[in-house]
Amino acid sequence: MKIGITYRLFLSILAATCAAILCMFLVMHWSINRGFLRYLDTMAQDSMESVRNNLAQAYARHGNWDFLRADPSYWVMRVLHEQQGSAVPPAQGKLHPPRLPLVILDGEHRPLFGHPGEYDTTAYKPVIHDGTAVGYVGLLPPRQFLSPPQLQFLQHQKFALIAAVLGLVLVVMVFSLPLARRLVRPVTTIAAATRELASGRYSVRVTVTSSDELGRLASSFNAMAAALEKNEKARRQWVADISHELRTPIAVLRGEIEALLEGVRETTPEAVRSLHGEVTRLQRLVDDLHQLTLSDLGALTYRKESIDLVETLTDSVDACRAEFDRKSIALDRDIAHGQAPATVFADRERLQQLFSNLLGNSLKYTDSGGRLVVRVRRDGAMLTVDFEDSAPGVPADEMERLFDRLYRVEASRSRTSGGAGLGLAICRNIVEAHGGTITASSSPLGGLLMQISLPVEEAGQ
Repeated sequence: MKIGITYRLFLSILAATCAAILCMFLVMHWSINRGFLRYLDTMAQDSMESVRNNLAQAYARHGNWDFLRADPSYWVMRVLHEQQGSAVPPAQGKLHPPRLPLVILDGEHRPLFGHPGEYDTTAYKPVIHDGTAVGYVGLLPPRQFLSPPQLQFLQHQKFALIAAVLGLVLVVMVFSLPLARRLVRPVTTIAAATRELASGRYSVRVTVTSSDELGRLASSFNAMAAALEKNEKARRQWVADISHELRTPIAVLRGEIEALLEGVRETTPEAVRSLHGEVTRLQRLVDDLHQLTLSDLGALTYRKESIDLVETLTDSVDACRAEFDRKSIALDRDIAHGQAPATVFADRERLQQLFSNLLGNSLKYTDSGGRLVVRVRRDGAMLTVDFEDSAPGVPADEMERLFDRLYRVEASRSRTSGGAGLGLAICRNIVEAHGGTITASSSPLGGLLMQISLPVEEAGQ
């Protein structure tokens, strides 16, 4: 039979409390016994000298210990009464004294009163007469001469202590179970919410009722559930967008091929070029998806080496200059001459892919007659590359979404002139793989400003 965490916690609290109460009981029991016996011993020690003096006086009157041998109890009680200043005890034969703590020995250590026992450890004091020890008086350990009233007193104290212990245990049993349930309730709530989360209900949340560890656990659970819900929405959107992107070129291809098969359209070079264009667009989309998937999985290969960033950027700009000229877009480079070598530890082909994507975006979305400025500058330990183009721009509230997969700004992008919206997502993965950052903002020229920052490789690294 499995025991739930509530009853485990209850039993743990109960066991810990009972252990503490047991220790307290043993300590108090020992303290009561020891304290009471010590009190009796102190009282007996205080009267020891008076008893010894009275015995010495009695010996002086009789000259020997025969009077004590004849009736030990009577004479000891008489000595004690004389010490206490009370009346002389009743006549001999009518006395029934209680057990006394005294042990009296004669001058040769023979017992006169009391029973010292086989292993006598009593500390004796001499009874002096005319400068000679005529006897010895000692006190037995208090435990050996407890009277019935004294024993009854000790028993009452022990019974009261036991009753207090049982009462404490009862109180703990009454209060520990509700306390255990209260402590476990947040865990139970989170466990139930976790089961719902595992079943696919990502909208589930738990109420945070405290700021302790359980409260932080509830907050972490809510954050995890929110992240899973966001990822699930992104996944569904991702699947829907991919399906939409694939459906369009496939539908065009199917329509044109059916038209050719049915004779509605003749098989001409223009028809073949149209089919080739759709296939190329579809191939580009598949390639981009493959590149992005490899990057997300960390399987995109990078062959990094020390390269000159300005040289790589210049090669990419020169390769695209003819296309910019055909569209009548001015392509300017703002790279200071004589600056320190812009060396980075990077993959040359991936950086060329990065720069080609950004140059291609400016070429596609910048109006004819516009301008693109490519700028390189050093900011401390980082090299920053700016791609700043002219109109059209991007609304400020959509800047953060430019790097989302399959996202387009509808005002400036279309499937006819633009891609599938994967280029900037791939660019971000390439930059982050090189330990850098990429951001988008409004350009002073009226278009978009893309800023890439990459760490500089210092000499000697």
